[in-house]
Amino acid sequence: MSPEPTTQEPGRPTSRRAYRARAAVRPPAGEKRPPGRAGRNLPAATAVGLGLIALIVVLLLFSPAAFVALVTLVAVIGVWELDHALRQGRITPPLPPMLLAAGLVPLAYLTGPDGLALGFAAAACLVLLWRSVGPPEDAVRDIAGGVFVVAYVPVLAAVAALMFAEPDGAGRILTFVLVTVASDTGGYAVGVLKGRTPMAPSLSPKKSWEGFAGSVGTSAVVGMLAVVLLLDGPWWAGLVVGAVAASFATVGDLAESSIKRDLGIKDMGHLLPGHGGIMDRLDSLLVTAPVCWALLRVLV
Repeated sequence: MSPEPTTQEPGRPTSRRAYRARAAVRPPAGEKRPPGRAGRNLPAATAVGLGLIALIVVLLLFSPAAFVALVTLVAVIGVWELDHALRQGRITPPLPPMLLAAGLVPLAYLTGPDGLALGFAAAACLVLLWRSVGPPEDAVRDIAGGVFVVAYVPVLAAVAALMFAEPDGAGRILTFVLVTVASDTGGYAVGVLKGRTPMAPSLSPKKSWEGFAGSVGTSAVVGMLAVVLLLDGPWWAGLVVGAVAASFATVGDLAESSIKRDLGIKDMGHLLPGHGGIMDRLDSLLVTAPVCWALLRVLV
């Protein structure tokens, strides 16, 4: 039976119901399907991932200011993508103050946690004031969406700047990035090869409990090696950091999947071949940043 026909007004985004109806229809026979069992363009995704890691390593070692600038730029792009996605769901938060909130990244690097807390409060107030001069319709929803964007992207990205500001900040950032990448890679590989038991089929049909076990195991091993070799810390601390980071990375991935499904979109953007948008790559990193920052401060 064909899906219920839907209509779309010119210039208006496709409804959530229409998106879900299209997603439920299988491609006709002979139509090209996405490469790989997990639906990724694996060569492109691998090349982009390795290139990003190499760029991070170079900037960490040779240009701290450029690294902070890169994180700030990534926060700006992430805010823009998330704002565009929210507008597909008829949520229109004020964009200018959200973009200005990307300045929380250098602020956190220069002033620490206290400066970040004050900056977040100021950014939230600016979102409120900016939207209050507009029409009253849907004001609460738009303000809530704006504060959510600020907290989700600039604030969590700024936590990476807090890690970088530590005396051994480069090693902490590398540890944080490596355990998160290991979580994604291990979960993907084990999920493709051994995945049988769906974890959250309504949010991410291809994510399995077997893949989650692969994420935790791979990230724990990489965390152990990174903490010992890069931070001269105890091996057990690396195991803890890796395992906990993998758990939160999975939560971050599922959380963004729930947002995208609610808004009726597949990807946050198309900037990164094989990955989607910046936010499709940041979903795990943003959520694991505060976890790694806190655990490394306590355990290492």
